[in-house]
Amino acid sequence: MTTVHPLPTAAALQARLVEVLQPTQLEVIDESAAHAGHAGANAQGYGTHFRVRIASPLFEGKGRVARHRLVYDALDDFVAQGLHALAIEVL
Repeated sequence: MTTVHPLPTAAALQARLVEVLQPTQLEVIDESAAHAGHAGANAQGYGTHFRVRIASPLFEGKGRVARHRLVYDALDDFVAQGLHALAIEVL
């Protein structure tokens, strides 16, 4: 039996990032509707493409790749739920 997960939401991604990375600034934007017809998009127009703008004290002393890896690792569970693309802007 296959478990069906609901599509990710900006609120769910935001909650996870707050829990894991304790950001001082955070904005999560669902840009899925702008990607309709592209690979990984779905007919619902949400839950597949997100932009994250984030600042966290956990980024201190880390390079860009390491900062992005922290964000990807925090949101890894959401890939199985339909997260297809993630744009990360480290503030």
